[in-house]
Amino acid sequence: MVGSAAGETVVDRFGGVLERLAGSVMYRFLADGDGDGGAAVLTGGALDRRARAIAVALRERAGVGDRALILCPPGIDYVAAFFGCLYAGVVAVPAYPPDRGLLARMIPRLVAVIDDADPAVVLAPAADAVMREEIAALAPGAAVAPWLAVDQVDEAAAGQWRRPGAGSGDLAFLQYTSGSTGRPKGVMVSHANLLANLAAISQRFVGDGDEDPSCVIWLPPYHDMGLIGGLLEPAYLGYQVTFMSPFSFLKRPARWLRAISDYRATHAGGPNFGYDLCVSKVSEEERAGLDLAGWQVAFSGAEPVRAETLDRFAGAFAPQGFRRTAFYPCYGMAEATLLISSGRRGAGPPVLRVRAGALAQHRVEPAGPGDDARTLVSCGQVVPGHRLVVVSPGGRTAVPDGRVGEIWVAGPSIARGFWGRPGDSAAQLGARLADGEGPFLRTGDLGVVDGGELYVTGRIKDLIIIAGKNHYPQDIERTVETAHPALRPGAGIAFSVDAGDAERLVVVQAVGVSSARLEAGAVFSAIRAAVSEEHGLSVHEVVLVRAGSIPKTSSGKLQRFSCKQAYLAGTLGAVARWSAAEPPAPGAPAAEPPAAGAPAAEPPAAGAS
Repeated sequence: MVGSAAGETVVDRFGGVLERLAGSVMYRFLADGDGDGGAAVLTGGALDRRARAIAVALRERAGVGDRALILCPPGIDYVAAFFGCLYAGVVAVPAYPPDRGLLARMIPRLVAVIDDADPAVVLAPAADAVMREEIAALAPGAAVAPWLAVDQVDEAAAGQWRRPGAGSGDLAFLQYTSGSTGRPKGVMVSHANLLANLAAISQRFVGDGDEDPSCVIWLPPYHDMGLIGGLLEPAYLGYQVTFMSPFSFLKRPARWLRAISDYRATHAGGPNFGYDLCVSKVSEEERAGLDLAGWQVAFSGAEPVRAETLDRFAGAFAPQGFRRTAFYPCYGMAEATLLISSGRRGAGPPVLRVRAGALAQHRVEPAGPGDDARTLVSCGQVVPGHRLVVVSPGGRTAVPDGRVGEIWVAGPSIARGFWGRPGDSAAQLGARLADGEGPFLRTGDLGVVDGGELYVTGRIKDLIIIAGKNHYPQDIERTVETAHPALRPGAGIAFSVDAGDAERLVVVQAVGVSSARLEAGAVFSAIRAAVSEEHGLSVHEVVLVRAGSIPKTSSGKLQRFSCKQAYLAGTLGAVARWSAAEPPAPGAPAAEPPAAGAPAAEPPAAGAS
């Protein structure tokens, strides 16, 4: 497998690949998701020219090392803008592009990014530049920096481009975290970080025998998986990618599968919920004519990988040629540039069926036929050149295989820190074991290594501890979503609240039916009974919300922290709710007694609605 040369920068690498493939289509964007409205394409040569021209225009407005905020929607302009930043030696800051109809709701995150990154210039298409004044009214910092319409840059300026004098240790871009656990932070990804991770991805994802790999992606390009795995890896290795907006996929998941079939993609993937969406939303008519036999790597990451999801998808699309062995779970995060671990191509992921009670006590024990069990899916082995250790929760000592602890990682892909946050950088990216070994990235994720394979079990901050017992929220969420047919899968969040003397369990769940058709009493009873039976817990409160109301990142991750904050602030906008602390309405079913070993109900936590 081709690696990176010593001292090489991203610009060196990408420039060489684009020159070699000057006449070949490298990027194809399906504007409506299926190509019916025409596909926009970029050859290697066209992208190189546009990147050079944008770089010249950028250098007239910003210096080397200054930040450039990218507000382009998914598409060809986005690709050109990002490459233009690299070619200029300007630090790219990808951001979620504002939607005019949702501007007021989206602006707080944009304000946070602008205030933190302090960009010298904003890149956007000319059509979106009309929103500048509206954005400035809500985010004054956005009005300070000049805006550059990337689709109106004169390509004739490409001849004036001069290669930036950046070294491989210089900053390439700021990857703002998704905000799933709090205020977004800018991860500082250097040229060396990016090259190291792109090399690791190429070694793991693309086999030596792949003569003509290609990819179809719908993931948002302003987050690590969509940006690095979807748009930058093709320019590193030199293959074609077809991509679409995440909204095109969400509106009609069949578009993604049709593109995989039509363009003979070998690589495609996304979060676990995307596979579930395909099973539930792709009709028999849409499946007809699909040919998925060429799909070699169906990667799954960014959220917990569920064994039942893999089984359902493989069963549903086997008639179209999909093979279960193509599934390729992986694990990564922005602080590690992207990829941390992945499996073996063509082998299918190993799974562990373990006792749920032992797992809650940070042990892994094989489950027997009658045990309350949880199935863990392997995320493979740490990528070459990196070290992964599992550390005792809250401590600094590595634990042996078979014990659950926090995942720590070291290696050349680990980012140098968070922009402007030395304290956070030292705490999360400069951790050391008790014997002084380090520095390591503290991922905040819990996991276990068994037989050399990494199994991710959850996030430390999301862990629910009630009556001294640990509970993983994703286990409870899975129980809840299957408790009643009116509930939407992948659209529920479980967390605990402090009631003064004890933690209480709260469930927020989206419904898939109209308010008029919702039988709330039956839903509440089903949820409480299922959680009591499967987890031995009493639910303190259930909040039912409309479809689309569960807070998620643009890449589909559940935002448990944001959901809990909205619950405490009373801003969830409930369709219906039930509380153990309130008397039932006349005619409503009586509250069930607490589950065995669970604490009795207490009044609502302060601030709860």
